[in-house]
Amino acid sequence: MPTNPSFRMTVQEIYSIKSRGTVVTGQIESGTITVGDEIRIQSKNSSKTTVVSGIEVNRKVVTHAQKGDNVGILLKDISNEDVQQGDILSGSELDFTWKP
Repeated sequence: MPTNPSFRMTVQEIYSIKSRGTVVTGQIESGTITVGDEIRIQSKNSSKTTVVSGIEVNRKVVTHAQKGDNVGILLKDISNEDVQQGDILSGSELDFTWKP
């Protein structure tokens, strides 16, 4: 399922949840996100694509979130070594380049 191309969030924290996977937290800076969306994790040296397996807003499980929401996003097939604080989550079609 394609995500909103304007979705963007900076990773603030990373958690490994036993039997669930890797959860990243942050505040959505733009766009919306829905469970099942394909997103890109962009770091300074690499880019990975994954699927949103779950979303929590204020400790409640939801199917979608929008700009301004503080969220926890469960990432499919991503380990906590694959993502770092400060990485950018974005719509899979958004072109983003790190600037020095």
